[in-house]
Amino acid sequence: MSGDDRATSPLRWGVLGLAAVAIFSSYYESDAIGPIADLLGRQRGFTQSQIGDLTAVISLPNILLAVLNGLLIDRYGPARVTLWAAAIGFVGAVLTAIGTPYELMWTGRLVFGVSEGAIFISLVAGVARWFSRSGIALATALFLCLARVGSFSLDTSPSWARPLYDAGWQPPLWLGAALTGAGLVAAVLFRLLDSAHAPAMSTRPAESGHLSWRGIWTFDLSYWYILGLHVLYAAVFFPFRQTYAIEYLQHVKGLTLQQAGNVNSGVFAAAVFATPLFGLLADRFGHRAMMLTVGTLLLPITFIVLGLTNLTPWASTVLMGVSFALVPAIIWPATTLIVEPRRLGTALGVITLLQNVGLWGSNRIAGWLADKAGAGAAHPEGYATMIWFFGLLSLAALTSVLLLWQRESGPHGHGLEVARVSPTPRAGTA
Repeated sequence: MSGDDRATSPLRWGVLGLAAVAIFSSYYESDAIGPIADLLGRQRGFTQSQIGDLTAVISLPNILLAVLNGLLIDRYGPARVTLWAAAIGFVGAVLTAIGTPYELMWTGRLVFGVSEGAIFISLVAGVARWFSRSGIALATALFLCLARVGSFSLDTSPSWARPLYDAGWQPPLWLGAALTGAGLVAAVLFRLLDSAHAPAMSTRPAESGHLSWRGIWTFDLSYWYILGLHVLYAAVFFPFRQTYAIEYLQHVKGLTLQQAGNVNSGVFAAAVFATPLFGLLADRFGHRAMMLTVGTLLLPITFIVLGLTNLTPWASTVLMGVSFALVPAIIWPATTLIVEPRRLGTALGVITLLQNVGLWGSNRIAGWLADKAGAGAAHPEGYATMIWFFGLLSLAALTSVLLLWQRESGPHGHGLEVARVSPTPRAGTA
């Protein structure tokens, strides 16, 4: 199939649908510890540090494999790597659901982390093979939306799957394993469809597979500023919302598990609907660095509302939901405008690697702070140090994006602040 044929082939929507099922299941399982954090503490006696480590550990493989995953995709194709990743993820989910002793559950999360890091970028690359340049933005936005649906479904699962949660910590994890199995089936079908009908790999630019570490240091300042935002924003948002938010809302705000899950899910629900809108606005009106600044500013405001006011928890959900819809919608395409296309793989690999260092470290530090302060249902005041930690980290993210906005508004910018972005923006000077 030629590039022109794939632009009109109805099969591309089938590919997008299969990719959506695969990423839905991955995001659901990735967040699986959050809703059962309180159950793990009460029923199994896990400490806050142990609970945090169950989420943190999935980032460890990506620290080592982020760049390698990209090279494997270039060599073997995204559909094949997607299948490998989905199979590994299913094994990890099953080990997590067995879950006894703690070391087996931790190992399951580690194995799942190998999959979680590879499957996202392999699916993005796979979808890109099937959509022309003029349609890839919409396809990617829809793909991201369906990833958020996975997180939303997990957060609301204490309500729609309440009998499983009433039965203890383990049945919800078996539900996650079953959904991961569905993702594996989708990956198998994706592989079969792609091998039979996708355009030949030779139609894509050849990659040398060589990574020049010395070349990394020649990226210009805009890249390092946006990398800082990638890393710091993720280190705030995901550890808090995936691991600690539901438990925090239960113990500090007095919500039930179901109420806390519903409040937390609102963040992802907002992203499902608003992410494509913000992406279209940025493409039409430009001012990407300014939009990133606005979205990032909402992050420290969220923690001020949570920690220093008695406003309804839904207020923080709205603030963080808008932020999470706005920043990811802008930051990924903005990164492609800053970096030369021939070096984009290296740039994204470094971002992914450092993001996962940040995710692992942030989860561990937040859990340690909560333990040291005695945070729990009997001592809700102990969560204050953790909230301060996330608040200060979000201010660091804001500093990074302010530096990016200042640079992009000057003569050394890459067109992020142009009122209407040109269809062929100037390549980065990196």
